[in-house]
Amino acid sequence: MAIFTDPIREHANLGPGDAEWLHLLVGDWQLVADLAFADLALWFPQPDIGYVSLAHVRPSTTHTVFHSDFVGDPIRSDLLPLVGKAWDSQVIERSGDTSGWNTDMAMRVEAVPMVRNGRTLAVVTTHMDLSSSRMPSRLELTYRQCAYDLLRMGTLGLWPDFASPTGSRRGAPRVGDGLIRLDAEGIVQYASPNGVSAYRRLGDAESLEGRSLAEVTTGLLKDRRMVDETLPLVVTGRMPWRTEIESRGVSLSLRAIPLRDSHERFGAVVLCRDVSELRRREQELVTKDATIREIHHRVKNNLQTVAALLRMQSRRMQSEEGKQGLEQAMRRVGTIALVHETLSQGLAQSVDFDELIGRQFRLSAEVASPAQRVRTEREGVFGELPSDFATPLALVINELVTNAVDHGLQGREGTVWLKANRSVNDAGEEILNIWVSDDGVGLPEGPYSEGLGLQIVRTLVTSELGGSIRWSPRDGGGTTVELEMALISRGG
Repeated sequence: MAIFTDPIREHANLGPGDAEWLHLLVGDWQLVADLAFADLALWFPQPDIGYVSLAHVRPSTTHTVFHSDFVGDPIRSDLLPLVGKAWDSQVIERSGDTSGWNTDMAMRVEAVPMVRNGRTLAVVTTHMDLSSSRMPSRLELTYRQCAYDLLRMGTLGLWPDFASPTGSRRGAPRVGDGLIRLDAEGIVQYASPNGVSAYRRLGDAESLEGRSLAEVTTGLLKDRRMVDETLPLVVTGRMPWRTEIESRGVSLSLRAIPLRDSHERFGAVVLCRDVSELRRREQELVTKDATIREIHHRVKNNLQTVAALLRMQSRRMQSEEGKQGLEQAMRRVGTIALVHETLSQGLAQSVDFDELIGRQFRLSAEVASPAQRVRTEREGVFGELPSDFATPLALVINELVTNAVDHGLQGREGTVWLKANRSVNDAGEEILNIWVSDDGVGLPEGPYSEGLGLQIVRTLVTSELGGSIRWSPRDGGGTTVELEMALISRGG
């Protein structure tokens, strides 16, 4: 979740790490909203209007009390005194009036100053609906106590913790997935029904309460050689880290949030989530990725074998024309093999064509001119191109470079240029323009017949790439071939 940051940039006097701390708070406060069964809003002072809302989060464990978004709006007059008092006092303030913002809803409002290094950085308000009055369950009481403990840590600058996990690994446990509350010694004080069920799937048949979570967890592990080294610190609640355990085919993701006051750690909240199905699907994707990479690798090897066979056959040819034909076929097969080699190194939907063509461009000129000196120069950036463009475009450039050396330079020393440019047309389409130029003899006068190479180029450009091709004289002598195509994946 992003923060409405304009007021921070214009009026805040934040110290080193303060802005990052507020972003970390908003990135993790869904946890508190779910525990408190309340909406949370983040307020920051702004001249002339009092306070402005920087962010808002709704709970997933109950209904929201605010159906409209008020991020970026100034604070209401009836909430201003409470927020201002919390900002100045640096302690949690509770409203005496529970009517809140909706006249038809009883609401309890608390203002929690977020203090770091002795300075108030923002105020979090919690808004809990009291209209459905009933005796709260033990689960609700435990959840709300955990929420209060975390917010109290916020007033002391102890939460959020920069050591908390911020990685993108999927399967992060949430409050509704399972919650276990520990004391300072790691003994389970309370386990939610979903938390109990998660450990039952691991093989634990007894009640968790009153037992050491570390002993319960290690007793369920069959192969302790594969245990994450962070596991002991997570299941005892000593560090705000994540870990994962696996037993009997069940994978359980665990996250610990230590609970501290200004003197010591007095407990911890451990969230747990069964991620067995998620990990199974990820493993299937890894297996498929490895299979596809292996296929590309084998295709590359097979194409190299074909090129070797063509080379052996060309040595037996008596006809010079036949030898040249086989050599051209070898170059085309080698170009396709190079593309498959690139594809075997990654499975993204796009290909870094600059890296691919950087090798191919120079190689094409060298193979086409073994007895003459040909310089090659590149300009511009191809960038990431759809993977289904890679093979036909590489073949087209190979043929044009070969044609520039053979028919443009005609045995003389010279230069072949390759230039690329990406742009966006009026229709919003991304366009790729490519120029292949040489400083050779130029275009022949009058009509001329296209050889096999140019026929291949024209077919690939129009049919496979959906583009256009144009030949023209180059300023200063020689020939320029221009290609233009829209970068729309043919696979889509």
